[in-house]
Amino acid sequence: MRFTVSDSCGTHTLTFDICRAIIAGWTGREAVALEKHIRELEALGVKPPSSTPIFYYVSTNRLITASVIEVSGDQSSGEVEFVLVRSAGRLYVGVGSDHTDRRVETYSVSVAKQMCDKPLAAELWDFTEVADHWDALVMRSWIVVEQRRVLYQEGPVSAIRAPADLIEMFGGASGLPDGTVMFCGTLAALGGVRPAQRFEFEIEDPVGGRRIRHGYDVVFLPVAV
Repeated sequence: MRFTVSDSCGTHTLTFDICRAIIAGWTGREAVALEKHIRELEALGVKPPSSTPIFYYVSTNRLITASVIEVSGDQSSGEVEFVLVRSAGRLYVGVGSDHTDRRVETYSVSVAKQMCDKPLAAELWDFTEVADHWDALVMRSWIVVEQRRVLYQEGPVSAIRAPADLIEMFGGASGLPDGTVMFCGTLAALGGVRPAQRFEFEIEDPVGGRRIRHGYDVVFLPVAV
């Protein structure tokens, strides 16, 4: 995958060899917020996880930077997440959407994760550029339904477990292996989880005065019965 990378040397384009895609779920830092997200999905029929956090593997082919995705039926939705990318010994951070089939999620979260593409913004920051003020970063998303744009999620990354914690929980002493992309968890949806015709998302670094943004249209494919 090709990304535009912003670091202390400026902005340049790099090619990353991605061999592993991980979706970290149930990663809330605070117990109350985590419980709220568990209950939010439980209301949709999703069983609580066996442990928190939990790490789901998905095909690397699901990682895309396109502006359109196609999904089966109309029961899927996006969710903004900060994304960690490890390549050539360096750690980068970006933003993506863990688009998930909510109907399938009621019987298998792993299958639901695998069913949908995972859109990513085609820009990354060198993690060292934001590490010293990490908790100041903010994530947001919007949905567009019938041409109306509505704020869907908003909150600081401090609501999610810190990158170092997630990396250790997944990789142990070995850390995050090279070639890994990890989605790191999301925020509660304002007004509840629901599908939309378009999903837009961003991560903001208010200290550095910059943002990474992306958006994609959702094409609902008919399901034959």
